[in-house]
Amino acid sequence: MKKITIIGGDLRIAKLAELLAEDGFLIKTFALDKAENLNKLETIKKCSSMEEAIEGAELVIGPIPLSSNGKDINTPFSDTCITVEELFSKLDGKKVIAGSIKQSLIEKWNNVQILDIMAREELAVLNTISTAEGAIQIAMEETTRTIHGSKVLVMGFGRVGKILSNILKGIGAQVYCEARKDTDLAWIKAYGYNSVHLKELDNYLGKFDIIINTIPVTILKEAELQKVKEDVLIIDLASNPGGIDKMAAKKLGIKLIWALSLPGKVAPITSAEFIKDTLYNMIKEM
Repeated sequence: MKKITIIGGDLRIAKLAELLAEDGFLIKTFALDKAENLNKLETIKKCSSMEEAIEGAELVIGPIPLSSNGKDINTPFSDTCITVEELFSKLDGKKVIAGSIKQSLIEKWNNVQILDIMAREELAVLNTISTAEGAIQIAMEETTRTIHGSKVLVMGFGRVGKILSNILKGIGAQVYCEARKDTDLAWIKAYGYNSVHLKELDNYLGKFDIIINTIPVTILKEAELQKVKEDVLIIDLASNPGGIDKMAAKKLGIKLIWALSLPGKVAPITSAEFIKDTLYNMIKEM
């Protein structure tokens, strides 16, 4: 496989195109016309139409996530608007790799081999590093306290929660981890963090200087938010709807930052390298 077409995407995908070209792939792009890093490599051709871009392609790579609104694919480096419908209607028989693709879309376009790179465990694990670092960067910028010595609650003990808690402990935070499963609570204790069962969370909320949520289910509603410190900083890392009642937080004057897609914002080059490594694993399996 030598010919790859890349359509849309953010800085991670633009950097990925550059990395693939440096590895010897022939790259055609569409809807990346404002990505200036792609102008310097002869093995990258910016196309003026989607038809030109996909002609002869052995693999098509789309954005991560594919779409934010469920209708249009993400094209932040172009003024071109491409609907999901338009994209897949032109890809008959092609292999397509993109990120965060709805299952209903995969089932609808059964004439296209669609693979979701974000469903890969290796990429999900590696992305937690930049997500955790990005959350800590926000905390450092948005509080008047040092992280060292601060009481920090991490809600959820999945991939992100584990990495985030480890980094926070390493820089001297007093780390509390919320979970509901007994096995997670046992691991929290084993790692030396303070464990908080979800059922007992209300009793602890007034302790924390910083709360970082990783759970994509609304946990902190108005009743819970009334119990937090007046100057608390809450960072929500979870995808829609998030773990915090945003209207209630605004009503109560709580500082809430909903920080989505941090890997692409805080570490696009590293994220592109992670995506490339995962992509190569997927190509081998093809």
